Amino acid sequence: MRVLSGIQPTGRFHWGNYFGAIRQYIDLQGEPENAFYFLANLHALTTVRDADVLRQNTMDAAIDLLALGLDPNRATLFVQSDVPEVSELCWLLMTGTPMGLLERCHAYKDKKAKGLSADAGLFAYPVLMAADILMYDSDIVPVGEDQVQHIEVCRDLAASFNHRFGETFVMPKAKVLDSSARVAGTDGEKMSKSYGNVLEVLEDPKPLRKKIMRIVTDSRPMDQPKEPGTDHLFQLFSLFANDAQRDEMAAMYRRGGFGYGEVKKALADLAVDHFAEARQRRQELQAQPDRVREILRDGAAVARRKATDVLRRAQHACGVK
Repeated sequence: MRVLSGIQPTGRFHWGNYFGAIRQYIDLQGEPENAFYFLANLHALTTVRDADVLRQNTMDAAIDLLALGLDPNRATLFVQSDVPEVSELCWLLMTGTPMGLLERCHAYKDKKAKGLSADAGLFAYPVLMAADILMYDSDIVPVGEDQVQHIEVCRDLAASFNHRFGETFVMPKAKVLDSSARVAGTDGEKMSKSYGNVLEVLEDPKPLRKKIMRIVTDSRPMDQPKEPGTDHLFQLFSLFANDAQRDEMAAMYRRGGFGYGEVKKALADLAVDHFAEARQRRQELQAQPDRVREILRDGAAVARRKATDVLRRAQHACGVK
């Protein structure tokens, strides 16, 4: 059974990326041939238009994933564009993709609803995503709830191709990632680079502590009891705390008589400690860029062997070979 997922290198990873996805990707590692993870730089072209930035983001993302626990002995890590077969498979799928199907996809539809311009890359994004998935005979695709529609599109395209040309593609299934891992940003809204409210996973402790101390909180008096379950600062604390720490903090909230500064300091201490080993590993990997490039090259070689087989199968089925 093969697990596949991709992550866009649009900037350094934040807590939302880690708890919402990356941590769960790492838990799904098994054997290299059964866990494929790629850096989706072709997808990132819809938003990142600076070549040097995209190259650096891609390298940073690879280093961060390895530092956070992605093990090249247990998973195949590669860069999307290093498997050019995916672009040809995308075209084969495009020729049978109904316009109406793509017009209903939420990323394109939402942008148009806001009166923003949308390019063909964004419009066809779900087809390239389908090619990514079908390219490797993927069985399981871990995604957030907002990406389930794209897996459904992939299944529709695979089923249509199979019906028209004969059984060619494995039908993938979505594995919806833990929705409880939704992470609030420094302003209480969902953590997102586009909102400017992120806390980076492997940020140096000093600037990270400063950002945590600036997290927005309500203005209730210190002596007033507070409900921890509805407080985004407590929710961030809970990401790192063990059961005993979480229970103790919840009790303090309910009896009142504390300042949010105490919670922020406790959160900062836990967060800095939680990622300490990963920060150290990142420094070591950053000093060995050739080793990181070798891991990506080796991963791409594994991925291309599988991609070549699947592309030939699809080409033969539809008659272009």
